[in-house]
Amino acid sequence: MTLSLKQLSATAILTACSVLSTVQAADLTLKVFNPGDKSLFPVTSTLITGPTEAVLIDAQFQRDDAQSVLKMIQESGKELKTIYISHGDPDFYFGLDVISDAYPNASIVSSPETLKHIRATIDRKIGYWGPILGKNAPQKTIIPSLLKSNTLTVDGEELNIIGLNGQDPKHTFVWIPSIKTVTGGVIVYEKMHVWMADNQTAESRDKWLHSLDRMLSLEPEKIVPGHYSGTSSMNTEAIEFTQQYIRTFEDSAIAAKSSMELAEEMNKKFPEFAKNATLELSAKVIKGEMQWP
Repeated sequence: MTLSLKQLSATAILTACSVLSTVQAADLTLKVFNPGDKSLFPVTSTLITGPTEAVLIDAQFQRDDAQSVLKMIQESGKELKTIYISHGDPDFYFGLDVISDAYPNASIVSSPETLKHIRATIDRKIGYWGPILGKNAPQKTIIPSLLKSNTLTVDGEELNIIGLNGQDPKHTFVWIPSIKTVTGGVIVYEKMHVWMADNQTAESRDKWLHSLDRMLSLEPEKIVPGHYSGTSSMNTEAIEFTQQYIRTFEDSAIAAKSSMELAEEMNKKFPEFAKNATLELSAKVIKGEMQWP
């Protein structure tokens, strides 16, 4: 087969564009901060950087941990364009004032459901957690603005917010197609007991499992869990672990006669995890012994 000069030129242009796209995609990098067991909540903040810009996903719970995230941003040397808060619990946004003070021009956004949740609970959360956190409590509260699309960008590369218009808009995740990466937020855990109290019905847990299946369907090469202990695999093992834990908890809850029995069974199933209030509270709520929130 022979190609005309015009065809060769078109082919060369397409090839060049393809190569350029690959180069641009490769320019996105991730840095992950998770305080681990030294803090009350091992919650993840992810910094996504391009050649000149950066987007931060989630802002930490404690002030000292937010300062560590701030240092990570500053060391990147990039312009912080956006802070995206992926969930309405305070461990995802209490640290906002630390970062916003240093980057006042960065927009702070969240989904409609997350914003609704924050507005409805922030005063109560500050009232409860403020005295516990002490000097690590927020010095001022910041409520995000409404995210008006399902896409953020870093130097022209898209970050897609998945699930905004789905069956469970309270629980979304971020998909970065150019580097085949998912930041799982509150949906994905690894190497620790999973907080189950916010998903008290079989229907809500089914939606959760569906969201995890949707993540896997994207065939991601990297997964950033929203909560993990120790060192994360940063791959699909985190999703598979979360799925396994949810199903194991459900089966154990059906068989257990009390929250104590449920917690004991889960500790037997996952003996490598530290016994903590996360499991005890989840068990009490699911067994109807405690109201939450």
